[in-house]
This record gives sequence, C-alpha cells and structure tokens, in this order.
Amino acid sequence: MDLDKIRATPLRPVRIGTTEAEAARQADGSVVLRLKEALGPYPERLTDCLVHWAREKPNAVFVSQRRADGSVEEVTFAEMLDSAVRIGTALLDRGLTPERPLMILSENEIDQARLYLGALHVGVPYASVSPNYSLLAQEFSKLRGLIDLMNPGLIYVSDADRYGRALAAVAGAIEVVSLTGTVQGREVTPFDTLLDHRDDARVETAHRGITPDTIGKFLFTSGTTGNPKGVIFPQRMLTSQRQQVAQTFAFLMDEPARIVDWLPWHHTFGGTNNFGLALYSGGTYRIDTGRPMAGQFEPSIANIRDVWPNIYLNTPAALELLLAEMREDSTFRDLFFENCRFIYYGGATLPLHIWYGLDEASIAATGMRTLITSGVGCTEAGPTPTSTNWDPEWQATVGVPVPGMELKIAPVNDKLELRFKGPCVTPGYWKQPELTAKAFDQDGYYRSGDAVRWIDPEKPEAGLRFDGRIAENYKLSSGTWVHVADVRAALMTALGPLASDIVIAGPDRAYLTAIVFPEIGACARLAGLPGASDRATVLAHPNVHAAIDKALAEAAAAERGASRKVVRWVVTPEPALLDTGELTDKRAISQKTVLARRAATVERMYAEPRPEEVHGID
Repeated sequence: MDLDKIRATPLRPVRIGTTEAEAARQADGSVVLRLKEALGPYPERLTDCLVHWAREKPNAVFVSQRRADGSVEEVTFAEMLDSAVRIGTALLDRGLTPERPLMILSENEIDQARLYLGALHVGVPYASVSPNYSLLAQEFSKLRGLIDLMNPGLIYVSDADRYGRALAAVAGAIEVVSLTGTVQGREVTPFDTLLDHRDDARVETAHRGITPDTIGKFLFTSGTTGNPKGVIFPQRMLTSQRQQVAQTFAFLMDEPARIVDWLPWHHTFGGTNNFGLALYSGGTYRIDTGRPMAGQFEPSIANIRDVWPNIYLNTPAALELLLAEMREDSTFRDLFFENCRFIYYGGATLPLHIWYGLDEASIAATGMRTLITSGVGCTEAGPTPTSTNWDPEWQATVGVPVPGMELKIAPVNDKLELRFKGPCVTPGYWKQPELTAKAFDQDGYYRSGDAVRWIDPEKPEAGLRFDGRIAENYKLSSGTWVHVADVRAALMTALGPLASDIVIAGPDRAYLTAIVFPEIGACARLAGLPGASDRATVLAHPNVHAAIDKALAEAAAAERGASRKVVRWVVTPEPALLDTGELTDKRAISQKTVLARRAATVERMYAEPRPEEVHGID
C-alpha cells in the first residue's frame, strides 16, 4: 500500500458546504467559532416537507424495506402522507399531548415510519425507546423508569408476542398498539385500525397549530449510569437541522438523497439525520435489516445493490465489512463508487487500515478518492452541529460549525471542551430541570463533554480535531493526566485489523493497562484457521498472541511517558455484548461499563507477580 500515492490522488468532485469561519476570542480564554455563511430559511413543521413532496412527486418511492421472503415493500410520498393524515386522526381521537405522548418500543420498520410521521403531522410528540430495554432486560428497570418519566398515552410495538413480557410488566392500563401478536390477559389494538378513517379538517387545524416550539419528539441518552434522560426535540430542532445539513452536504440540494440505513431510530443519527435527509431532499430511504456484524451484513449488501446510495453514512464496523465485500467483488465495488459521492462515518474513530482500504477501492473503481469525513455531534445538538467539509487526510476531525451554529471552545483542566449554541440545540431534558441547568454554561452553550484541539492554533477558523472525552480522561497516581482517546487511537493503529476495540485502564494507578477485544475474523486469518472457527480455538493459537504482543510492545517502546505507555494487557475471550451494556446500540464500546463489569480483570492486570494470562513489557 503506497500511502504517498494514495494521498497524491485527487478527490472526486462533490459540492459540499463552505469552510469559511470566523473566530472571536473571549475574555475568559474561550473562543467562539461560527461560519460566515448564514443559515437559509427552513420550514416551521417537519412534515411540511412530506406535504411538499407528496404534491411535487407523489408516486416517487420515499421509504422501502426488503422483507424476509426477498420481496420489497415500497411507500410513495403520496401514500405516506395519506397514512400520516389517517394516523394523525387516530392520535387526535386519543387526546395525546406532551404530558401523554406516544411511546414507540420497536425496531425500524415501515409502519413505525407511518406512525411517527402521523404524530409529527398533528403535533403529538412521540418518544422512541431502545428495543433492548424490552427484549434483553430481565427486570425492565430502565423501561419502567422511562414510562414513569413520560406517562405515555399510547404504546406501539411491532410484535406483541415478542414484546409481551415487557408489556405485561410495565404497560399497566396504557393502550397498546401492535402490528401482530397478542399479550395474554390484555387487549391489544391492531395497528390497521389507526388507518380506518381520516378527518382532513381536524388534521389540518392541528397541523397549522404547530409552532417551532411545539415538541416533536423525545430521544433518550444512553443511560450508562442511572435512567436515561429525555432529550426534548422541538420542531425548530428538527427543521433547522435539516437545512443546516442540506447546506453542508450541498450536493443533496442538486440530487435527492438515496440512503440505505440500519441505524436505529431511537438514536439521533439514524432517526433524525439520515431519515430526515431523505425526507428533506425528496429522496429515498431504504430500511436496512442488516447489522455491522459478521454473518449479519448480507442484507445490507443486498439493500445497497437495490438502491446504490449516493451518500453512505455508517459506523466504522460497517465500513470494514463493506470493504471486505468490495475486495471479494470488484463489480460491486465499481458500482458502489460510481453512485456514492460521499462517505460519512460516526460512532467511533475510523481505523486507518479501513480508511486506506476504502481509498484504494475508490481509486481502483474511479481513478480518484471519494471524500470520507465526519464531525462531532450528540443527541442534544441535533445531531450534526459540526462537519468537516474538506479532505481530513486520515485524521479524526470535528471540522467547523454548520450554518447557524456557534461553537464555544472552553478551557477545562488541561483540555478544551466543545460547547454548542444554535437552533438545533435542545432546550433541555423532560421534567429534569436540575440536569438541564447543569448541561448549559452561563452563556447558554450546551456542554458536550467532548474535548477538541485546534488544527492550527494560530488560525482558529481552520477548524478543530477530536481530542477524546473530558470525562474519559483521568490522572495516574503520579498526578499526570491520561488522554484516553489518544492512547486508544495509537494502539488501534498498532494492532490494525486484529482488534475491534481497546479499553484503557489506569485511574490512580502507577501505569496503564488495556483490555483488547480481538477481531476474530482477522485473527483467524492470521492463524490460518477457517473463518467459522470458534473464539477459543482462534485465541489459543500462538500466532495470534505473538502478533498482538509484538504490536503492543512496539507501541509501548515508542512512548516515553507513563501517560501514553500501556505496560500490561489482556486479550479477552468474552466479547462485548448489548445485553451486558458493554456494547451500545451503535455497536460502540462503553468504556465505563467495561471497566465496571470487568473490575476483576483490571485487578488481575495489576497483580504481582504478573498472572500468566496477562501479557506485558515488564
């Protein structure tokens, strides 16, 4: 792999937003950064877009989904608007309000899209909840806490049989609507009854009564400690962010977005950004039932072949599996890059071996690189308050604010915290005023907890790079700060494809240690074993530990300070899983949960003498 040759290869032309920014230094040492480009006009109500496209292109496919039997269900803009009016009528009949909202517990599917567009169209807020709180939990404590917080007037599930245990435990007397299935001992309203009739005059009156301050939906933070917080999304957040992203991904103002997306709608990027891109641009959105995991990505490939997206937004894990398919099938690779103009990753840093590989694949297909970039965001900020509108040259960049946003870069300890203000920032958390007050600084900026550093300290308008999380960082017993994201990134680069993730331990210790989560497929190939080999067989192979030990020992040798040198490590045979909380719905590792659950492993890494299963340089 000739990196100099890759770097010298030009990017394919694609129209993206401006990068011209201006910075203002404040008396307290902070800097406020904003784009010079103004935010354009945006609608008062998100479903104004649905009304527009149902009029302009009624028969164009808006949402589609490949079913288990291979058939594809499609819904046009006109059909979706008709559903929204009918469902809006049914929700108004039930008297739902912000104090009694709609609650959705299920995975992404077409009828859920009908339901939440119907709710948005008549000003009924909905609360989208992770299915894991119903399907994987044993005591349903988080789900019960959310129901107590939200007091829903209606609960929707796709399959009452699958969700029956949770509903029986927590739903009480709340009406339950389901596509299929039953719950023993209680009545379940069939979803189709919500489509029985439409009251156009009543729906139009409700729609016209929506203001930018009307609550559109609630989303919940991950809840790794305590119960999740309910983030309020007024219509202003939903609509202004759509225009901000349209000006940032400016080529989508010239051609409608074609999106294939698995990201869950109870998370902000899938349900707010990606679905919203298709709606705002009059594009098409394919619901992807695949997952970025070995053995579960095949549906994603089939969906890509159906739609050939012109923008691909996904996690690093999915991009690695996409790259593997391209290496197996050059025709797939060529058609993907013929259509895809822009790749945007999120959820985690993109490992360099994946980035290099995608660049090579694009060059092989088109003779040029395709722009691969990212930004930093969060549920409370829309979710895309920043973006990188240039070639980041394989760096994890924050970029510059999107139009209409202000960033405050504020000193916190020895780091700079990124803070947000603008129309796509939440007004706070539902019924949690104390948490809301803590979330904003004295000037009204939302405290993201993300650390950043200047790309060019002498030129703030050049933008920002990601520098970890303020809360992730800690001190060694010597008092030296450890910047966890930097250490992790260095080790991920050293290990390349052999590790899916790494968790760094060491608060108040003399030195750093690490828990390595191996990438079993890559380790099996290294050992010369079949891809279907079990984890124990793969990890027992001497070549695997030898390669990991060599890479980490070399990485340690390259570091001089204790705050960056990992002295000991274990390669864990136990994968991070959703039901343990170590893996989020976005397939990202929760460092805090891993360290809490595996406290005994951490203690073993610091034991003297060093245990046999613990490897290291000492």
